[in-house]
Amino acid sequence: MRRTGLLAAAALICLAGCSGGNGGTGGSGGSGGGAAQRPASAEQPGEPTASSTPAGPSGPYVALGDSYTSGLRIPPQVGTVPGCGRSGADYPSLVAGRLHVTSFTDVSCSGATTTDLTSPQRTGDGTNPPQLDALSADTGLVTVGIGGNDAGFLAVVGRCAVENVRHTLAGAGASTGGGAGGQAPCRSYYTDGAGRGEVGRKVDTAGERLGAAVAEIRRRAPQARVYVVGYPALLPADPTSCAATLGAGMAPGDVAFLAEQEQRLNAVLRQRAEAAGAVFVDTYSGSRGHDMCAGAATRWLEPPQPAAGLAALHPNERGAAAMAEAVLAAVAH
Repeated sequence: MRRTGLLAAAALICLAGCSGGNGGTGGSGGSGGGAAQRPASAEQPGEPTASSTPAGPSGPYVALGDSYTSGLRIPPQVGTVPGCGRSGADYPSLVAGRLHVTSFTDVSCSGATTTDLTSPQRTGDGTNPPQLDALSADTGLVTVGIGGNDAGFLAVVGRCAVENVRHTLAGAGASTGGGAGGQAPCRSYYTDGAGRGEVGRKVDTAGERLGAAVAEIRRRAPQARVYVVGYPALLPADPTSCAATLGAGMAPGDVAFLAEQEQRLNAVLRQRAEAAGAVFVDTYSGSRGHDMCAGAATRWLEPPQPAAGLAALHPNERGAAAMAEAVLAAVAH
């Protein structure tokens, strides 16, 4: 169990340090890419599915965002900027197909921050143009899922793994079989240690940047209905349920800490989105019980050691479909 936990922690550390800095809400890289523009497709399979097509704007529809939007490594990977990791089954593609929009442009890109909405984004395989350049006065629908990379969430996950490994290798927790001996070394690092206040500052900054981005979206596309899509639950409400996935690599108290930070990020994004006149789409509530520590047949997000071909700490096909359902429900409201 301890070896498994250390391997899981090592995977988390590598994700934070080797993936191109794409917060717990997006990892850079991956094969494939995404079309800058393509016609809306027919309804695509996915779980869960709704029984009818909701009413909504007929388009044009523009999708903006990071890898939780682009569907990193979800097949099929499509398009002309391979480094963006866009999927033909990402949630914007599913939404476009269900709404039968007149046109659909997906410019989301793995690793994107709010800066990449207005500036070109270099990836490991191609450069994505400024995402907001896809907007026009005729745009009728915009979804944007971004902010996690601004908050550096994956770096926080990696730091938690580092702190837990240090704690374990120092011998703490040996008597309890837990990597942190019932403690929460990462929570301590961010509340009392060298990282004190860091997470809160970055989350607040991400919120400020999102608010400014929504204002710019509304300026460029004044007729559009704008939806800010939040992040689904990466970790469970019961931190002890991650033991089989993370082993002794992460203390339950730190699993809880990370879950709290994701909820805080979503709350700040909601506040800023609504203040700027956008609708916030909650994907967190519906994803409870489908986090990365759930069983392979149940989870909507992949663990540090994901199923073959999929991206760790990212939605799988079921997750993308569930996010699409949340967007469709908001559009129909």
